[in-house]
Amino acid sequence: MNFEDFSFDPEDDFDAQGGSRQPGERRDRDEVFSLPIMKKAKDIYQITRALVELIDEEKDEFMTRQFMLENASLLASKIAGAEGGNLYSLRMENAVIIKLNARELLTQTSVLLMEENVNKEYVDLLRQAIEEFRLLFIDWVSTFDKGNDIPDGWGNLFG
Repeated sequence: MNFEDFSFDPEDDFDAQGGSRQPGERRDRDEVFSLPIMKKAKDIYQITRALVELIDEEKDEFMTRQFMLENASLLASKIAGAEGGNLYSLRMENAVIIKLNARELLTQTSVLLMEENVNKEYVDLLRQAIEEFRLLFIDWVSTFDKGNDIPDGWGNLFG
């Protein structure tokens, strides 16, 4: 997966006079990829990718390799999805998915240790990156504008 392939419509980030975006409006591609949380998500993916390469496929009884890569890759894509729109409920939906994937990835590090497939130092490196991501996530979610939302017919889940 190449994280540089996400596409955004830059015209959505400027008003008719070419002014910069207003609070709550979509961010452009470069701005999204420069966010600290996005950079950390990319770091987590790279660490995870290197870590799963160390796992012997024949000893991977729980398909840990596959699930770890899936969880790690969804972090950045869901951040991009949350930043691609400006509605509070859509951003929160993506945030919930991000949280769940990060927590599952953390749980999978315990499976790695249980299966004794990789060195604990490598697992600790990924765990530290996830903890740093968690702190960035808290800050990032606090920037979501609750007032910028519309009813979607599914009820007010994040009221």
